[in-house]
Amino acid sequence: MIRWKRLLFGILRQPSGHPGNNTRPGGKGADSRIPPSDQNPERILQEPKDDRLEEKVAWLRKRLDKCSDVQYYPFLTADGRRCMAVYIMNMSDQTLFLQQVVQPLMAADEVDSGLPVMDRLFRRSRVPVTGAQHVDGEEGLNKLLDGQILLAANGEKGWACLPLTNFNKRSISEPSNEVVIRGPREAFVEDIATNLTLIRRKVKSPDFKTEEQLIGTYTQTKVVIAYIEGLCKPALLDEVKLRLSRIEMDGVLEGSYLEEYLEDNPFSPFPQIQYTERPDTAAAGLLEGRVLIMCDGSPIQLMAPVTLPMLLLFSEDYYQRWLTGTWIRWIRYFFVVISLLLPSIYIAVTTFHPELLPSNLLMTVAGARETVPFPALIEALIMEITFEVLREAGIRTPKPIGQTVSILGAIVIGQAAVQAGIVSAPMVIIVSMSGIASFVIPHVDLGLAFRFLRFPVMFAAGSFGLFGISVSVILIVLHLVSLRSLGTPYMYPLAPIGDGWLKDFVLRAPVWFMKKRPDFYKNNPSNRMVYHKRPVIPEEEGD
Repeated sequence: MIRWKRLLFGILRQPSGHPGNNTRPGGKGADSRIPPSDQNPERILQEPKDDRLEEKVAWLRKRLDKCSDVQYYPFLTADGRRCMAVYIMNMSDQTLFLQQVVQPLMAADEVDSGLPVMDRLFRRSRVPVTGAQHVDGEEGLNKLLDGQILLAANGEKGWACLPLTNFNKRSISEPSNEVVIRGPREAFVEDIATNLTLIRRKVKSPDFKTEEQLIGTYTQTKVVIAYIEGLCKPALLDEVKLRLSRIEMDGVLEGSYLEEYLEDNPFSPFPQIQYTERPDTAAAGLLEGRVLIMCDGSPIQLMAPVTLPMLLLFSEDYYQRWLTGTWIRWIRYFFVVISLLLPSIYIAVTTFHPELLPSNLLMTVAGARETVPFPALIEALIMEITFEVLREAGIRTPKPIGQTVSILGAIVIGQAAVQAGIVSAPMVIIVSMSGIASFVIPHVDLGLAFRFLRFPVMFAAGSFGLFGISVSVILIVLHLVSLRSLGTPYMYPLAPIGDGWLKDFVLRAPVWFMKKRPDFYKNNPSNRMVYHKRPVIPEEEGD
Protein backbone atom coordinates (compact mmCIF):
# COMPACT_ATOMS: atom_id res chain seq x y z
CA MET A 1 0.00 0.00 0.00
CA ILE A 2 2.84 2.39 0.80
CA ARG A 3 4.43 1.65 -2.59
CA TRP A 4 1.29 2.62 -4.49
CA LYS A 5 0.91 5.79 -2.42
CA ARG A 6 4.46 6.78 -3.35
CA LEU A 7 3.81 5.94 -6.98
CA LEU A 8 0.61 7.96 -7.12
CA PHE A 9 2.23 10.87 -5.27
CA GLY A 10 5.23 10.85 -7.65
CA ILE A 11 3.01 10.90 -10.74
CA LEU A 12 0.61 13.62 -9.58
CA ARG A 13 3.06 16.02 -8.00
CA GLN A 14 4.34 17.24 -11.41
CA PRO A 15 1.38 17.62 -13.80
CA SER A 16 3.42 19.25 -16.59
CA GLY A 17 5.41 16.14 -17.38
CA HIS A 18 2.64 13.54 -17.17
CA PRO A 19 2.21 11.57 -20.39
CA GLY A 20 -0.61 13.00 -22.46
CA ASN A 21 -0.24 16.51 -21.02
CA ASN A 22 0.27 19.15 -23.72
CA THR A 23 1.83 21.73 -21.43
CA ARG A 24 4.70 23.40 -23.22
CA PRO A 25 8.13 22.44 -21.85
CA GLY A 26 9.69 25.23 -19.92
CA GLY A 27 6.31 26.91 -19.25
CA LYS A 28 4.39 27.28 -16.04
CA GLY A 29 4.06 23.55 -15.61
CA ALA A 30 7.80 22.92 -15.74
CA ASP A 31 9.59 21.13 -12.93
CA SER A 32 10.04 23.69 -10.13
CA ARG A 33 12.92 21.73 -8.64
CA ILE A 34 15.11 22.38 -11.68
CA PRO A 35 16.39 25.97 -11.78
CA PRO A 36 16.16 28.08 -14.94
CA SER A 37 18.82 27.36 -17.52
CA ASP A 38 21.88 29.49 -17.93
CA GLN A 39 21.25 32.33 -20.36
CA ASN A 40 24.74 32.14 -21.86
CA PRO A 41 24.14 30.50 -25.29
CA GLU A 42 27.76 29.47 -25.79
CA ARG A 43 27.79 27.66 -22.48
CA ILE A 44 24.36 26.07 -22.71
CA LEU A 45 24.86 24.66 -26.23
CA GLN A 46 27.89 22.75 -24.98
CA GLU A 47 27.14 19.40 -23.46
CA PRO A 48 27.50 19.62 -19.64
CA LYS A 49 30.49 17.87 -18.16
CA ASP A 50 29.16 17.26 -14.64
CA ASP A 51 26.54 14.78 -13.50
CA ARG A 52 23.99 17.23 -12.11
CA LEU A 53 20.49 16.62 -13.40
CA GLU A 54 19.79 20.35 -13.58
CA GLU A 55 22.66 20.95 -16.00
CA LYS A 56 21.74 18.06 -18.29
CA VAL A 57 18.07 18.99 -18.47
CA ALA A 58 18.85 22.68 -18.96
CA TRP A 59 21.14 21.80 -21.87
CA LEU A 60 18.45 19.62 -23.42
CA ARG A 61 15.77 22.31 -22.94
CA LYS A 62 17.97 24.83 -24.72
CA ARG A 63 18.58 22.49 -27.64
CA LEU A 64 14.85 21.74 -27.89
CA ASP A 65 13.62 25.26 -27.31
CA LYS A 66 10.19 26.01 -28.86
CA CYS A 67 9.46 22.32 -29.44
CA SER A 68 5.94 22.02 -28.05
CA ASP A 69 5.67 18.27 -28.67
CA VAL A 70 8.64 17.44 -26.41
CA GLN A 71 7.51 16.39 -22.94
CA TYR A 72 9.53 16.37 -19.69
CA TYR A 73 8.48 13.93 -16.99
CA PRO A 74 10.21 14.27 -13.57
CA PHE A 75 9.82 11.65 -10.86
CA LEU A 76 11.53 10.23 -7.76
CA THR A 77 12.83 6.71 -7.31
CA ALA A 78 12.06 4.70 -4.21
CA ASP A 79 15.24 5.92 -2.49
CA GLY A 80 14.53 9.60 -3.31
CA ARG A 81 16.83 9.96 -6.33
CA ARG A 82 15.66 12.61 -8.80
CA CYS A 83 15.08 11.49 -12.39
CA MET A 84 13.86 13.13 -15.58
CA ALA A 85 12.37 11.39 -18.61
CA VAL A 86 12.10 13.16 -21.96
CA TYR A 87 10.03 11.96 -24.89
CA ILE A 88 8.14 13.23 -27.94
CA MET A 89 4.39 12.95 -27.95
CA ASN A 90 2.80 10.37 -30.27
CA MET A 91 6.21 8.90 -31.09
CA SER A 92 6.84 7.07 -27.80
CA ASP A 93 4.78 4.58 -25.83
CA GLN A 94 4.06 6.48 -22.62
CA THR A 95 1.90 3.72 -21.14
CA LEU A 96 4.60 1.11 -21.55
CA PHE A 97 7.14 3.56 -20.14
CA LEU A 98 5.10 4.02 -16.96
CA GLN A 99 4.56 0.29 -16.53
CA GLN A 100 8.05 -0.99 -17.33
CA VAL A 101 10.27 1.85 -16.12
CA VAL A 102 8.63 4.34 -13.79
CA GLN A 103 6.68 1.94 -11.61
CA PRO A 104 9.62 -0.44 -10.96
CA LEU A 105 11.97 2.46 -10.18
CA MET A 106 9.48 4.04 -7.79
CA ALA A 107 8.71 0.78 -6.02
CA ALA A 108 10.66 0.16 -2.79
CA ASP A 109 13.19 -2.66 -2.89
CA GLU A 110 15.86 -3.24 -0.30
CA VAL A 111 18.04 -5.01 -2.84
CA ASP A 112 17.90 -2.13 -5.33
CA SER A 113 18.18 0.57 -2.69
CA GLY A 114 21.32 2.63 -3.20
CA LEU A 115 22.15 1.24 -6.64
CA PRO A 116 22.54 3.76 -9.48
CA VAL A 117 19.50 4.12 -11.71
CA MET A 118 21.52 3.08 -14.76
CA ASP A 119 22.49 -0.17 -13.05
CA ARG A 120 18.86 -0.88 -12.30
CA LEU A 121 17.99 -0.34 -15.96
CA PHE A 122 20.80 -2.35 -17.49
CA ARG A 123 21.59 -5.02 -14.87
CA ARG A 124 18.44 -5.63 -12.88
CA SER A 125 15.57 -7.74 -14.15
CA ARG A 126 13.08 -5.60 -12.23
CA VAL A 127 13.03 -3.08 -15.10
CA PRO A 128 11.99 -5.21 -18.12
CA VAL A 129 13.21 -2.96 -20.95
CA THR A 130 15.17 -4.68 -23.69
CA GLY A 131 17.55 -2.80 -25.93
CA ALA A 132 18.28 0.05 -23.50
CA GLN A 133 21.53 1.92 -24.17
CA HIS A 134 23.73 4.33 -22.26
CA VAL A 135 24.40 7.38 -24.47
CA ASP A 136 25.84 10.84 -24.17
CA GLY A 137 23.94 14.05 -24.79
CA GLU A 138 24.33 14.45 -28.56
CA GLU A 139 23.70 10.81 -29.33
CA GLY A 140 20.78 10.82 -26.94
CA LEU A 141 19.31 13.86 -28.68
CA ASN A 142 19.37 12.01 -32.00
CA LYS A 143 17.73 8.98 -30.38
CA LEU A 144 15.06 11.21 -28.86
CA LEU A 145 14.23 12.74 -32.25
CA ASP A 146 13.94 9.19 -33.59
CA GLY A 147 11.10 8.50 -31.15
CA GLN A 148 12.94 6.89 -28.24
CA ILE A 149 12.73 7.94 -24.58
CA LEU A 150 15.62 9.50 -22.67
CA LEU A 151 16.04 9.04 -18.93
CA ALA A 152 18.56 10.84 -16.71
CA ALA A 153 19.26 10.54 -12.99
CA ASN A 154 20.91 13.07 -10.71
CA GLY A 155 24.56 12.29 -10.04
CA GLU A 156 24.92 9.82 -12.92
CA LYS A 157 26.63 10.39 -16.24
CA GLY A 158 24.84 10.48 -19.57
CA TRP A 159 21.36 9.37 -20.47
CA ALA A 160 19.59 6.04 -20.68
CA CYS A 161 18.01 5.56 -24.10
CA LEU A 162 14.86 3.41 -24.01
CA PRO A 163 13.59 2.06 -27.37
CA LEU A 164 9.90 2.43 -26.57
CA THR A 165 8.81 3.91 -29.88
CA ASN A 166 5.17 3.86 -30.89
CA PHE A 167 3.85 5.52 -34.04
CA ASN A 168 1.47 4.44 -36.77
CA LYS A 169 2.85 2.50 -39.73
CA ARG A 170 1.32 1.53 -43.04
CA SER A 171 0.61 -2.17 -43.20
CA ILE A 172 2.20 -4.40 -45.82
CA SER A 173 0.15 -4.43 -49.02
CA GLU A 174 0.44 -5.49 -52.65
CA PRO A 175 2.79 -3.58 -54.97
CA SER A 176 1.10 -0.76 -56.84
CA ASN A 177 3.47 -0.71 -59.83
CA GLU A 178 5.30 -4.04 -60.08
CA VAL A 179 2.19 -6.20 -60.30
CA VAL A 180 2.50 -9.92 -61.03
CA ILE A 181 0.04 -12.70 -61.78
CA ARG A 182 2.20 -15.39 -60.22
CA GLY A 183 4.57 -14.59 -57.40
CA PRO A 184 4.70 -12.92 -53.96
CA ARG A 185 2.20 -10.13 -53.34
CA GLU A 186 3.94 -8.04 -50.71
CA ALA A 187 5.63 -4.68 -51.07
CA PHE A 188 7.96 -2.50 -49.05
CA VAL A 189 6.53 0.14 -46.71
CA GLU A 190 7.90 3.41 -45.37
CA ASP A 191 9.35 1.89 -42.18
CA ILE A 192 12.91 0.69 -42.75
CA ALA A 193 12.78 -1.84 -39.89
CA THR A 194 9.80 -3.56 -41.51
CA ASN A 195 11.56 -3.55 -44.86
CA LEU A 196 14.66 -5.17 -43.37
CA THR A 197 12.45 -7.84 -41.85
CA LEU A 198 10.92 -8.57 -45.26
CA ILE A 199 14.40 -9.06 -46.72
CA ARG A 200 15.62 -11.11 -43.76
CA ARG A 201 12.67 -13.48 -44.14
CA LYS A 202 13.84 -14.29 -47.66
CA VAL A 203 17.62 -14.28 -47.10
CA LYS A 204 18.07 -16.38 -43.96
CA SER A 205 21.85 -16.33 -43.90
CA PRO A 206 24.39 -14.94 -41.43
CA ASP A 207 26.25 -13.59 -44.47
CA PHE A 208 23.45 -11.09 -45.09
CA LYS A 209 24.96 -7.88 -43.71
CA THR A 210 23.49 -4.44 -43.08
CA GLU A 211 25.42 -1.23 -42.39
CA GLU A 212 23.65 1.92 -41.26
CA GLN A 213 24.37 5.59 -42.00
CA LEU A 214 22.63 8.85 -41.15
CA ILE A 215 22.38 11.32 -44.04
CA GLY A 216 20.89 14.79 -43.90
CA THR A 217 21.79 17.66 -41.60
CA TYR A 218 18.21 18.21 -40.44
CA THR A 219 16.39 15.01 -41.34
CA GLN A 220 19.07 12.56 -40.10
CA THR A 221 17.58 9.97 -42.44
CA LYS A 222 18.58 6.40 -41.74
CA VAL A 223 20.15 4.75 -44.80
CA VAL A 224 21.03 1.06 -44.72
CA ILE A 225 23.51 -0.63 -47.07
CA ALA A 226 22.56 -4.31 -47.40
CA TYR A 227 24.61 -7.00 -49.13
CA ILE A 228 25.60 -10.65 -48.91
CA GLU A 229 29.18 -11.09 -47.78
CA GLY A 230 31.07 -13.36 -50.14
CA LEU A 231 28.81 -12.61 -53.11
CA CYS A 232 29.20 -8.83 -53.22
CA LYS A 233 32.58 -7.73 -54.53
CA PRO A 234 34.48 -5.59 -51.97
CA ALA A 235 35.32 -3.02 -54.65
CA LEU A 236 31.63 -2.49 -55.37
CA LEU A 237 30.77 -2.16 -51.69
CA ASP A 238 33.57 0.31 -51.07
CA GLU A 239 32.45 2.44 -54.01
CA VAL A 240 28.87 2.62 -52.70
CA LYS A 241 30.07 3.61 -49.23
CA LEU A 242 32.38 6.25 -50.68
CA ARG A 243 29.66 7.89 -52.75
CA LEU A 244 27.19 7.90 -49.86
CA SER A 245 29.79 9.38 -47.51
CA ARG A 246 30.23 12.33 -49.87
CA ILE A 247 26.57 13.37 -49.62
CA GLU A 248 26.17 16.60 -47.66
CA MET A 249 22.68 18.08 -47.83
CA ASP A 250 19.92 19.39 -45.59
CA GLY A 251 17.74 16.33 -45.79
CA VAL A 252 16.85 13.10 -47.58
CA LEU A 253 13.11 12.60 -47.93
CA GLU A 254 13.10 9.81 -50.53
CA GLY A 255 15.52 7.38 -52.11
CA SER A 256 15.64 9.35 -55.36
CA TYR A 257 17.79 11.94 -53.54
CA LEU A 258 20.47 9.27 -53.11
CA GLU A 259 20.02 7.94 -56.65
CA GLU A 260 21.23 11.18 -58.21
CA TYR A 261 24.37 11.11 -56.05
CA LEU A 262 25.14 7.48 -56.89
CA GLU A 263 24.88 7.76 -60.67
CA ASP A 264 27.99 7.83 -62.82
CA ASN A 265 26.40 10.09 -65.45
CA PRO A 266 23.63 12.23 -63.92
CA PHE A 267 22.92 13.99 -67.25
CA SER A 268 21.90 10.80 -69.03
CA PRO A 269 18.17 10.14 -69.53
CA PHE A 270 18.72 6.45 -68.77
CA PRO A 271 18.46 5.24 -65.14
CA GLN A 272 21.74 3.90 -63.78
CA ILE A 273 20.32 2.73 -60.45
CA GLN A 274 17.50 0.21 -60.30
CA TYR A 275 14.67 0.72 -57.85
CA THR A 276 12.06 -1.76 -56.71
CA GLU A 277 9.14 -2.01 -54.32
CA ARG A 278 9.21 -5.82 -54.20
CA PRO A 279 11.18 -7.73 -51.52
CA ASP A 280 11.62 -10.73 -53.83
CA THR A 281 13.25 -8.56 -56.50
CA ALA A 282 15.56 -7.05 -53.88
CA ALA A 283 16.48 -10.50 -52.56
CA ALA A 284 17.22 -11.69 -56.10
CA GLY A 285 19.54 -8.73 -56.59
CA LEU A 286 21.39 -9.55 -53.38
CA LEU A 287 21.87 -13.14 -54.53
CA GLU A 288 23.45 -11.80 -57.72
CA GLY A 289 26.05 -9.91 -55.71
CA ARG A 290 24.49 -6.47 -55.94
CA VAL A 291 24.13 -3.87 -53.19
CA LEU A 292 20.76 -2.80 -51.80
CA ILE A 293 20.45 0.80 -50.57
CA MET A 294 17.44 1.23 -48.27
CA CYS A 295 16.17 4.65 -47.22
CA ASP A 296 13.94 5.17 -44.20
CA GLY A 297 10.62 6.77 -45.10
CA SER A 298 10.59 5.40 -48.65
CA PRO A 299 8.79 2.27 -49.92
CA ILE A 300 11.13 2.23 -52.93
CA GLN A 301 14.57 0.69 -52.44
CA LEU A 302 17.63 1.10 -54.68
CA MET A 303 19.88 -1.59 -56.17
CA ALA A 304 23.25 -1.17 -57.83
CA PRO A 305 24.86 -1.78 -60.18
CA VAL A 306 22.32 -2.23 -62.96
CA THR A 307 22.53 -2.76 -66.70
CA LEU A 308 20.10 -2.04 -69.52
CA PRO A 309 19.27 -5.75 -70.05
CA MET A 310 18.40 -6.02 -66.35
CA LEU A 311 15.94 -3.15 -66.66
CA LEU A 312 14.18 -4.99 -69.49
CA LEU A 313 13.62 -8.07 -67.33
CA PHE A 314 10.88 -8.60 -64.76
CA SER A 315 10.63 -10.84 -61.71
CA GLU A 316 7.61 -12.68 -63.13
CA ASP A 317 9.78 -13.91 -66.01
CA TYR A 318 11.30 -16.37 -63.54
CA TYR A 319 7.97 -17.43 -62.02
CA GLN A 320 6.59 -18.66 -65.36
CA ARG A 321 7.69 -21.62 -67.44
CA TRP A 322 10.88 -20.89 -69.31
CA LEU A 323 9.31 -21.15 -72.79
CA THR A 324 6.57 -18.70 -71.83
CA GLY A 325 9.07 -16.38 -70.20
CA THR A 326 11.26 -16.40 -73.31
CA TRP A 327 8.32 -15.62 -75.60
CA ILE A 328 7.19 -12.71 -73.40
CA ARG A 329 10.73 -11.31 -73.38
CA TRP A 330 10.88 -11.34 -77.17
CA ILE A 331 7.57 -9.49 -77.36
CA ARG A 332 8.87 -6.97 -74.84
CA TYR A 333 12.08 -6.34 -76.78
CA PHE A 334 10.12 -5.81 -80.01
CA PHE A 335 7.76 -3.29 -78.46
CA VAL A 336 10.64 -1.39 -76.87
CA VAL A 337 11.82 -0.66 -80.41
CA ILE A 338 8.25 0.16 -81.46
CA SER A 339 7.83 2.65 -78.62
CA LEU A 340 10.96 4.52 -79.68
CA LEU A 341 10.91 4.39 -83.48
CA LEU A 342 7.36 3.81 -84.78
CA PRO A 343 6.27 7.50 -85.01
CA SER A 344 9.63 8.45 -86.51
CA ILE A 345 9.44 5.73 -89.16
CA TYR A 346 5.93 6.87 -90.13
CA ILE A 347 7.12 10.49 -90.41
CA ALA A 348 10.16 9.53 -92.50
CA VAL A 349 8.23 7.25 -94.86
CA THR A 350 5.32 9.62 -95.48
CA THR A 351 7.60 12.66 -95.88
CA PHE A 352 10.72 11.40 -97.67
CA HIS A 353 10.25 7.76 -98.71
CA PRO A 354 6.65 7.11 -99.84
CA GLU A 355 7.96 4.66 -102.43
CA LEU A 356 8.66 2.19 -99.61
CA LEU A 357 4.93 1.72 -99.00
CA PRO A 358 2.77 -0.67 -101.06
CA SER A 359 0.54 1.14 -103.54
CA ASN A 360 -2.73 0.36 -101.77
CA LEU A 361 -1.37 1.42 -98.39
CA LEU A 362 0.13 4.56 -99.90
CA MET A 363 -3.24 5.57 -101.40
CA THR A 364 -4.96 4.95 -98.06
CA VAL A 365 -2.47 7.08 -96.13
CA ALA A 366 -2.56 9.84 -98.74
CA GLY A 367 -6.36 9.90 -98.68
CA ALA A 368 -6.41 10.11 -94.89
CA ARG A 369 -3.94 13.01 -94.90
CA GLU A 370 -5.64 14.89 -97.71
CA THR A 371 -7.51 17.27 -95.39
CA VAL A 372 -4.74 17.61 -92.77
CA PRO A 373 -3.14 21.09 -92.98
CA PHE A 374 0.06 20.12 -91.12
CA PRO A 375 3.12 18.14 -92.17
CA ALA A 376 3.57 14.70 -90.64
CA LEU A 377 6.07 15.97 -88.04
CA ILE A 378 3.71 18.64 -86.64
CA GLU A 379 0.84 16.18 -86.76
CA ALA A 380 2.83 13.65 -84.74
CA LEU A 381 3.93 16.28 -82.22
CA ILE A 382 0.31 17.35 -81.64
CA MET A 383 -0.80 13.79 -80.95
CA GLU A 384 2.25 12.85 -78.86
CA ILE A 385 1.93 15.90 -76.61
CA THR A 386 -1.82 15.29 -76.25
CA PHE A 387 -1.16 11.67 -75.32
CA GLU A 388 1.43 12.68 -72.71
CA VAL A 389 -0.97 15.23 -71.19
CA LEU A 390 -3.74 12.62 -70.95
CA ARG A 391 -1.35 10.14 -69.37
CA GLU A 392 -0.20 12.69 -66.79
CA ALA A 393 -3.78 13.73 -66.06
CA GLY A 394 -4.77 10.11 -65.50
CA ILE A 395 -1.96 9.70 -62.97
CA ARG A 396 -2.54 12.93 -61.02
CA THR A 397 -6.33 12.82 -60.80
CA PRO A 398 -8.00 10.80 -58.00
CA LYS A 399 -8.09 7.07 -58.65
CA PRO A 400 -11.89 6.73 -59.08
CA ILE A 401 -11.85 9.08 -62.08
CA GLY A 402 -8.23 8.85 -63.25
CA GLN A 403 -8.73 5.84 -65.51
CA THR A 404 -11.93 7.33 -66.91
CA VAL A 405 -10.18 10.60 -67.76
CA SER A 406 -7.33 8.88 -69.61
CA ILE A 407 -9.48 6.42 -71.59
CA LEU A 408 -12.41 8.69 -72.47
CA GLY A 409 -10.08 11.62 -73.11
CA ALA A 410 -8.04 9.62 -75.61
CA ILE A 411 -11.13 8.33 -77.42
CA VAL A 412 -13.01 11.62 -77.53
CA ILE A 413 -10.05 13.84 -78.42
CA GLY A 414 -8.72 11.40 -81.03
CA GLN A 415 -12.09 11.03 -82.73
CA ALA A 416 -12.76 14.77 -82.65
CA ALA A 417 -9.29 15.57 -84.03
CA VAL A 418 -9.78 13.18 -86.95
CA GLN A 419 -13.25 14.53 -87.76
CA ALA A 420 -11.98 18.11 -87.60
CA GLY A 421 -9.16 17.30 -90.02
CA ILE A 422 -6.40 18.30 -87.59
CA VAL A 423 -4.77 14.87 -87.64
CA SER A 424 -5.22 11.76 -89.73
CA ALA A 425 -6.55 8.42 -88.57
CA PRO A 426 -3.25 6.57 -89.31
CA MET A 427 -1.39 9.03 -87.07
CA VAL A 428 -3.80 8.36 -84.19
CA ILE A 429 -3.16 4.63 -84.61
CA ILE A 430 0.63 5.10 -84.75
CA VAL A 431 0.78 7.29 -81.64
CA SER A 432 -1.58 4.99 -79.72
CA MET A 433 0.53 1.93 -80.55
CA SER A 434 3.77 3.63 -79.51
CA GLY A 435 2.17 4.85 -76.28
CA ILE A 436 0.85 1.40 -75.39
CA ALA A 437 4.20 -0.15 -76.29
CA SER A 438 5.93 2.07 -73.73
CA PHE A 439 3.83 0.47 -70.98
CA VAL A 440 5.40 -2.91 -71.77
CA ILE A 441 8.75 -1.71 -70.38
CA PRO A 442 8.93 -3.03 -66.77
CA HIS A 443 10.99 -0.18 -65.36
CA VAL A 444 9.09 3.12 -65.26
CA ASP A 445 12.17 5.35 -65.52
CA LEU A 446 13.41 3.42 -68.55
CA GLY A 447 10.03 3.87 -70.21
CA LEU A 448 10.21 7.60 -69.51
CA ALA A 449 13.67 7.70 -71.09
CA PHE A 450 12.40 6.12 -74.31
CA ARG A 451 9.39 8.43 -74.35
CA PHE A 452 11.71 11.42 -73.98
CA LEU A 453 14.06 10.23 -76.74
CA ARG A 454 11.12 9.68 -79.06
CA PHE A 455 10.88 13.44 -79.67
CA PRO A 456 14.46 14.13 -80.89
CA VAL A 457 14.26 11.04 -83.10
CA MET A 458 11.02 12.40 -84.57
CA PHE A 459 12.72 15.73 -85.32
CA ALA A 460 15.58 13.87 -87.02
CA ALA A 461 13.10 11.83 -89.07
CA GLY A 462 11.16 14.96 -90.08
CA SER A 463 14.38 16.68 -91.18
CA PHE A 464 16.45 13.92 -92.79
CA GLY A 465 14.19 10.90 -93.19
CA LEU A 466 15.52 7.41 -92.57
CA PHE A 467 19.05 8.77 -92.57
CA GLY A 468 18.19 10.93 -89.55
CA ILE A 469 16.68 7.92 -87.78
CA SER A 470 19.82 5.87 -88.45
CA VAL A 471 22.10 8.58 -87.09
CA SER A 472 19.87 9.01 -84.01
CA VAL A 473 19.91 5.28 -83.25
CA ILE A 474 23.69 5.15 -83.65
CA LEU A 475 24.12 8.06 -81.24
CA ILE A 476 21.80 6.43 -78.69
CA VAL A 477 23.71 3.13 -78.91
CA LEU A 478 27.05 4.90 -78.53
CA HIS A 479 25.72 6.71 -75.48
CA LEU A 480 24.48 3.44 -73.96
CA VAL A 481 27.82 1.74 -74.55
CA SER A 482 29.66 4.62 -72.86
CA LEU A 483 27.51 4.55 -69.73
CA ARG A 484 28.62 2.95 -66.46
CA SER A 485 26.70 1.98 -63.36
CA LEU A 486 29.12 2.11 -60.43
CA GLY A 487 31.86 1.19 -62.89
CA THR A 488 29.89 -1.64 -64.53
CA PRO A 489 29.31 -1.39 -68.32
CA TYR A 490 25.68 -0.40 -68.87
CA MET A 491 25.21 -2.78 -71.83
CA TYR A 492 26.62 -5.86 -70.08
CA PRO A 493 26.32 -8.74 -71.02
CA LEU A 494 25.87 -7.50 -74.62
CA ALA A 495 28.81 -5.09 -74.70
CA PRO A 496 31.14 -6.47 -73.52
CA ILE A 497 29.90 -9.99 -74.17
CA GLY A 498 29.25 -11.78 -70.89
CA ASP A 499 28.73 -15.38 -69.95
CA GLY A 500 24.96 -15.12 -69.52
CA TRP A 501 23.98 -13.01 -72.55
CA LEU A 502 22.22 -15.96 -74.20
CA LYS A 503 20.90 -17.83 -71.16
CA ASP A 504 19.38 -14.90 -69.30
CA PHE A 505 18.78 -12.19 -71.91
CA VAL A 506 18.01 -13.56 -75.35
CA LEU A 507 16.38 -16.55 -73.67
CA ARG A 508 14.98 -17.24 -70.27
CA ALA A 509 16.74 -20.54 -69.84
CA PRO A 510 15.57 -23.06 -67.25
CA VAL A 511 16.65 -22.21 -63.73
CA TRP A 512 18.81 -25.31 -63.45
CA PHE A 513 20.69 -24.23 -66.61
CA MET A 514 21.72 -20.77 -65.33
CA LYS A 515 24.76 -21.86 -63.39
CA LYS A 516 26.70 -18.63 -62.94
CA ARG A 517 25.89 -15.30 -61.37
CA PRO A 518 26.41 -12.02 -63.24
CA ASP A 519 30.01 -10.86 -63.06
CA PHE A 520 30.17 -7.14 -62.36
CA TYR A 521 33.89 -6.79 -61.63
CA LYS A 522 36.60 -8.64 -63.51
CA ASN A 523 35.91 -11.94 -65.21
CA ASN A 524 35.55 -14.14 -62.17
CA PRO A 525 31.98 -15.48 -62.08
CA SER A 526 30.85 -17.61 -59.17
CA ASN A 527 28.57 -20.61 -59.38
CA ARG A 528 25.10 -20.54 -57.90
CA MET A 529 24.41 -24.27 -58.29
CA VAL A 530 25.92 -27.54 -59.41
CA TYR A 531 26.39 -27.39 -63.17
CA HIS A 532 23.46 -28.90 -65.15
CA LYS A 533 21.80 -30.23 -62.01
CA ARG A 534 18.59 -30.76 -63.94
CA PRO A 535 15.68 -33.00 -62.95
CA VAL A 536 16.33 -36.69 -63.56
CA ILE A 537 13.58 -39.00 -64.77
CA PRO A 538 13.39 -41.96 -62.40
CA GLU A 539 14.04 -45.35 -63.98
CA GLU A 540 11.19 -47.77 -64.30
CA GLU A 541 11.06 -50.69 -61.90
CA GLY A 542 12.68 -53.82 -63.20
CA ASP A 543 15.11 -52.03 -65.56
